[in-house]
Amino acid sequence: MANNMTPPATAQDFLNNHGWGGAEILPVAGDASFRRYFRVVAGDRKAILMDAPPPHEDPRPFIHIARHLKAQDFAAPEIFGEDLDHGLVLLEDFGDHRMREHLDHHPEDEEAIYRQTVDLIKALHEKPAADIAPYDWEQYLREVNLLPDWYCPAQALDVDAAGFVDAWHRVLQPVIASQKSPVTVLRDYHAENIMLLDDNRLGLLDFQDALAGHAAYDLVSMLQDARRDVSDDLERAMIDYYLNGQSADEAEQFRSHYAILGAQRNTKIIGIFTRLFVRDGKARYLDFLPRMWRLLEKDLVHPDLAPVADWFDRNIPADIRSKPIAASQA
Repeated sequence: MANNMTPPATAQDFLNNHGWGGAEILPVAGDASFRRYFRVVAGDRKAILMDAPPPHEDPRPFIHIARHLKAQDFAAPEIFGEDLDHGLVLLEDFGDHRMREHLDHHPEDEEAIYRQTVDLIKALHEKPAADIAPYDWEQYLREVNLLPDWYCPAQALDVDAAGFVDAWHRVLQPVIASQKSPVTVLRDYHAENIMLLDDNRLGLLDFQDALAGHAAYDLVSMLQDARRDVSDDLERAMIDYYLNGQSADEAEQFRSHYAILGAQRNTKIIGIFTRLFVRDGKARYLDFLPRMWRLLEKDLVHPDLAPVADWFDRNIPADIRSKPIAASQA
């Protein structure tokens, strides 16, 4: 993965061509992908330069979703310029006031801000889904298979791969059947991807992997955050808030699907964080695994997840889940 925060060689010509000649280019961050971000400063103007280098990255999905969200009056960054051949995109700068750090310093604001995040996805779910690929069985399966593909080898586990697929197929079919009117699923909707803007709106980031799927997924992403602890009480309160006005039967089905998608997402993330360590040498992601196992185990208690819970009990017992991955795997 790219850790070098030197601007790409083509950046200056790109900026010159879009009216930002002579601008200072300052590193902001990389992420778990090959993408890198820089702040571009020219006098009192600021923008963000996304470096999404081909063939590893393709910025077109980000641009497509950003424009879709803005057309529906959500706060996604405006696109000032793009060079798809070199993977460069010039974006509106949402500043540095991120939800995660704000709540670290102002925990008294937690419930109000989480209510705002729920309001946003409720509003998003009332709009037509973007023209994007569906969150279907093949996609769900590719994601959960990251666990047997990466975590299990890292722990030297010989697991029942066919039984894993069968258990997930049984559990996910009711969820998939309910997606006849899908919503836009941002997929990485959590406290580190939400900016608190000066106009009191929530700025959206990191949505390039959006799919058309189930309304519960982004609620899970926010309330079962891989990088920030969310209390059980707050999680329950926000689910109740989302479900306000729905019938008892609708709410019961939603809670079932929420638990299933929570288990699916958390299984995927355990695999992804293991891959980031084993393949890319990013050991810091191992620190998140205890939280991910706690979240997964909480979801697996739901009776509709019994086939998957049984698979985990037989193949990855509790003493293995708490065992650190050996440093020699990197």
